[in-house]
Amino acid sequence: MTEVPEGFKRLDSGGDYIGVNGPLYLRRAGDRIELGFRVEPRHTNGMRICHGGMMATFCDMLLPIITHLVVPGMADHFLPTISLHVDYLAPSPLGAWVQGTAEALHCTGSMAFAQGLVHADDRLVARTNGIFKLSRRRRDGAPGQDAVGVPS
Repeated sequence: MTEVPEGFKRLDSGGDYIGVNGPLYLRRAGDRIELGFRVEPRHTNGMRICHGGMMATFCDMLLPIITHLVVPGMADHFLPTISLHVDYLAPSPLGAWVQGTAEALHCTGSMAFAQGLVHADDRLVARTNGIFKLSRRRRDGAPGQDAVGVPS
């Protein structure tokens, strides 16, 4: 149940909260960037499916991480969430590999807008969109990583 699909690398980003609730994994496949995680027992609700809070957390990481990676000059800004919307379309069962893709729709001098889709074992399970504040605070990347924790 802990197997990670080929090409995904553990993402060391998101602070202590994701350290407890992750791990999350990232894969670059050409122009496509994907974020994923395996649904473990600690991620589930009483029905043994991915808890909506975990899915919202995943979406709240998916959108800004991909925005960081695809928008030039964005990787050294922190992107706190202003608004996050998640449409839960289908359940993600225990053991499922959940992965998402996103696109940055528009960035201004103070905000970023993004949207994404999330699949569990090739089944569409969530649609998400969000608005993020471009903080003026610069981020420091750890050695061997870029500013958003992506392994180099």
